[in-house]
Amino acid sequence: MGVNTASHIKRQTIIYPRQQDKEIASLPDYKDVLNTFSWKDAVNGLSEAPNGRWNAAYECIDRHVEDGYGDKEALLFTDGQSEETYTFSDVKAITDQYAKVLKQAGVEKGDRVFIFLPKSPDCYFSILAAIKVGAIAGPLFEAFMEEAVKERMYDCEAQYLITDETLAQRVPFNELPSLKTTWHIDELREKGRNLAEGDTASPIVWLEEEDGMLIHYTSGSTGKPKGVLHAQRALSHHYISGKWVLDVHDDDVFWCTSHPGWVTGSVYGVFAPWLNRATVVIHGGRFEAKAWYELIERFKVSIWYSAPTAFRLLMSAGNAHEAYDLSSLRHVLSVGEPLNPEAIYWAKETFNVRIHDTWWMTETGGHLIVNLPSQPIKPGSMGRAFPGIEVGILDDKNNPLPAGEVGKLAVKAPWPGIMKTIWKNREKYNSYFTDNGWYLSGDNAYQDEEGYVFFQGRDDDLIKTSGEQVGPFEVESKLIEHPAVSEAGVIGKPDQIRGNIIKAFITINSGYVASEALKEDIRQFVKLKLAAHAAPKEIEIVDELPKTKISGKILRRVLKEQELKKMQ
Repeated sequence: MGVNTASHIKRQTIIYPRQQDKEIASLPDYKDVLNTFSWKDAVNGLSEAPNGRWNAAYECIDRHVEDGYGDKEALLFTDGQSEETYTFSDVKAITDQYAKVLKQAGVEKGDRVFIFLPKSPDCYFSILAAIKVGAIAGPLFEAFMEEAVKERMYDCEAQYLITDETLAQRVPFNELPSLKTTWHIDELREKGRNLAEGDTASPIVWLEEEDGMLIHYTSGSTGKPKGVLHAQRALSHHYISGKWVLDVHDDDVFWCTSHPGWVTGSVYGVFAPWLNRATVVIHGGRFEAKAWYELIERFKVSIWYSAPTAFRLLMSAGNAHEAYDLSSLRHVLSVGEPLNPEAIYWAKETFNVRIHDTWWMTETGGHLIVNLPSQPIKPGSMGRAFPGIEVGILDDKNNPLPAGEVGKLAVKAPWPGIMKTIWKNREKYNSYFTDNGWYLSGDNAYQDEEGYVFFQGRDDDLIKTSGEQVGPFEVESKLIEHPAVSEAGVIGKPDQIRGNIIKAFITINSGYVASEALKEDIRQFVKLKLAAHAAPKEIEIVDELPKTKISGKILRRVLKEQELKKMQ
């Protein structure tokens, strides 16, 4: 997989696609499609949706079996110790079984079924089973601790839960009054097999395009996590972006490294690839460069969707890739935070493939700004607007700015993937949109003359760390629950590997003495009570925190400025 030297690549301001990629790309002519595409075309790529019958689980799995692809491999799993393989017929049978258990227990259209499982086949199957019976699936990240689980399930008034014996220990059942039934996955599996023996009817519940399908909670810079609800209509967005951006073909083996508890792991780990009949890979182990390379070689992964943090960690692993045959890779994509140009040059030199940055958000439900496999990449750019999407850079009065000027990155609403609402918070939902119909992303960017968009930063305090999005208020709130902590301010500190690390500035109560042991105790407290990825990597104990004179609000901006000066 050797290519040009790194020094030659780095002189390029544009990296062009390989001829073979242009020839097989599902979307060969970007400009032509911009002028002809309609979202109705995307709906027509599905099976029952054009007839007004919507169900994501049916479109992902069942229709492929009905079309004669039941024996095709749908899922490959490894946790580093064992492997499992499932055909589309297998997945249909298992999700039918799980769905029948849910239905027998009284799960109905619009009910909230939360799934709290490790990254595993059963996690994927449970999500689809909930959707099969018309419920709203709520996947939870496996690293969430008790408080994070409670906040999400309590706010959403969760009625049902699928989990396992280990993760169930982090669920505060006595603080979730709406919860009716909980299944451990072994129990669900056993009941499903028993039901399947005497019930051959399909459990599919047909839905309308505006019926709820999936809910993900995303952190804000202030307040508790908010529930972003997506409707069945998002399927057309998932399908067509899977076809054109992921560039899924019938013989592709697709690996998305994100857990379905995050929107990337559900939309582009479950729905988009299976809507396009890909063979999906799940890796259940922790990150380790050799294990990842071994997986690509073992399963002959052809499409790989990951995050800049992962690519930077692989870069730091040096020549570990040389021991593996990675020639199956033809298309690599990135999401979660801005992709630094160095990673693109590294991938081109190391694998002879480009990394295609993509931009979208939990709230948008699908790709909005993309780099397509048939088109040139400008390192440092997130790409250009997906067909059917209008991107704008707005000034302070929400009027479009000309090319080259930095402003608020916005998208003209609506589009199929856009969230249906924020759960029980219509006011928050409305705050995303301007009076003249723009969705405000919270990012700042500029657009060049060819339509390429370049990210410039957030206009709030959200922290992107290791591909995850963390709200500082959520971490601060947990910090001050520790008996030693009086006040806390949390920022993202730039880090070469993770993009940012979480750094906390705290003042401590009398009776406590500043020490490294105390800092570690506080860090572990947040890790156990909230989540490992939300625990501060660094904690600095200070005499006082900078605040506004009138309201006394902690000035994270000042903390960030001071930290950046120290790093110079």
